[in-house]
Amino acid sequence: QVRLVESGGGLVQPGGSLRLSCAAVGSIFSTNVVAWYRQALGKERELVASMTSGASANYVDSVKGRFTISRDNAKNIVYLQMNSLKPEDTAVYYCNADLRSDRVYYGNYWGQGTQVTVSS
Repeated sequence: QVRLVESGGGLVQPGGSLRLSCAAVGSIFSTNVVAWYRQALGKERELVASMTSGASANYVDSVKGRFTISRDNAKNIVYLQMNSLKPEDTAVYYCNADLRSDRVYYGNYWGQGTQVTVSS
């Protein structure tokens, strides 16, 4: 089954770190952009970080200098390293990517989401 599977969320104290992973199952990432979004309770989903196949990254201002997106094309995994976490980073984090096989473009997919809670 073609899907994105996220892991790595959890509860962390302010100032702590987490690394989220997003694996493409049954498929590989296309050459398009891969991205991490988040949605806090009662708020709209927002784009946190994105990366092109050429490894050019962009971040929302609120996470610049603290979060790093990376991708391992050989393993078909995208990571989001989150450092110096703040309570306002608390949200469900989702990865988003276009998936394909060697011959077929499957389309745009969302992961199931992983909860990140920053609290003392």
